[in-house]
Amino acid sequence: MSHILIVEDEPVIRGALRKLLERHDHSVAEAESVEQARENGLTQCDLIISDLRLPGEPGTALIELAAPVPVLIMTSYASLRSAVDAMREGAVDYIPKPFDHDEMLMSVQRVLKEGRINRGNQALRQDMERTYPVRSMIGDCEPMRDLKHRISRVGPTDTPVLILGEAGTGKELTARALHEHSERAAAPLVTVHCAALPKTLQLEELFGNDSQPGRIENADGGTFFLDEVGELSNEAQSRLLTLLEQGEIHRQGSLSPRRVDVRVIASSQMDLPARVTDGRFREDLYYRLNVMELELPPLREREDDIEQLAATLLTRSCEKLSRGVLYFTDAALAAMRAYSWPGNVRELENVIERAVILTEEDGIGPAQLGLNPNRTPQRVSRASLDPSEDLSLEDYFTRFVLENQDSMTETELAQKLGISRKSLWERRQRLGIPRRKSTRR
Repeated sequence: MSHILIVEDEPVIRGALRKLLERHDHSVAEAESVEQARENGLTQCDLIISDLRLPGEPGTALIELAAPVPVLIMTSYASLRSAVDAMREGAVDYIPKPFDHDEMLMSVQRVLKEGRINRGNQALRQDMERTYPVRSMIGDCEPMRDLKHRISRVGPTDTPVLILGEAGTGKELTARALHEHSERAAAPLVTVHCAALPKTLQLEELFGNDSQPGRIENADGGTFFLDEVGELSNEAQSRLLTLLEQGEIHRQGSLSPRRVDVRVIASSQMDLPARVTDGRFREDLYYRLNVMELELPPLREREDDIEQLAATLLTRSCEKLSRGVLYFTDAALAAMRAYSWPGNVRELENVIERAVILTEEDGIGPAQLGLNPNRTPQRVSRASLDPSEDLSLEDYFTRFVLENQDSMTETELAQKLGISRKSLWERRQRLGIPRRKSTRR
């Protein structure tokens, strides 16, 4: 049984609401004002339903006084602005007066259910924070410690977050850490890669149409992550601003607004202020998204984390590829620390996976990694750095041999690929790669 406090100065409305709730097995207390509500013991309730306009203090004063007890606001002044203002101050929902009985009961049921989930999540998160301040994020260098601290602070809020960083630094992983650290962790995390959406399809994909919901509605109650938000069309930016300001969306072809409860996180590797200056990104949307900014450090600034990252990624690759236990030689670790990693952690992951596939030894050395700080790194690891090519391992092997066999001996080719000369010969035969006669003396 849930205990609900009604704060309403009109006895007829207060009495009708009490009877409705008691018929559905709720325990109900009443108050005529915020002052009288204080005397009822605010934090002993599971839910407070309050009129917006009360003698003395407004109903929204209860939001802070009763926290973390949820407050549902009723208003006979059913303008969108007053309701939105109440939601911004922290009300969980609003109901216009005179209220519809079914709508009231559905709102009460939803808020009580979310309250139980949130209390469970809060206990779980407090337990996690004692041992894992931010899960799934590897590294203890100073920039990473600062990042984890910021995530632990902003994660439990509903504040919009803008994640900045180069490609491959872990922006999507950071969004997931924020979601898992929030009160919404039991609800969906919906990710949209804006750069992969044609601008002609963005509105329907994000906001839906008359027959089906869009991705934003799919995230209702949870977190909505817009990867590369700078790729949104002007119309999509305008509608996203409405969501952030009013908590509403319009489906394509519909004039009726729909209220959606989502926490918005966005990311970009673009220079958004420059896009604001040249008119390609709305300034008001930029500031709405950039309430809290998290900038991810590139891997070249995380030398102290390389060994820990590499060891973790090596274990994952061995498990994924059903390989036995492998290790990095000291020379391989030194080579990884010296390399600039233009593709960041994503490149490191791909280089290690390729080394696990190709190596025939237990120890992975510099030759198997194929890194050379004095040469353009894309030549050896281009298959992992250029997302448009999507080369298979056999494609990579073929390209590498054809590009380098005029300047390398068979022994050098085998060493660079991390295989024996015999394996090189066998793969040439299987893939039909002819061996050219060397002109080297």
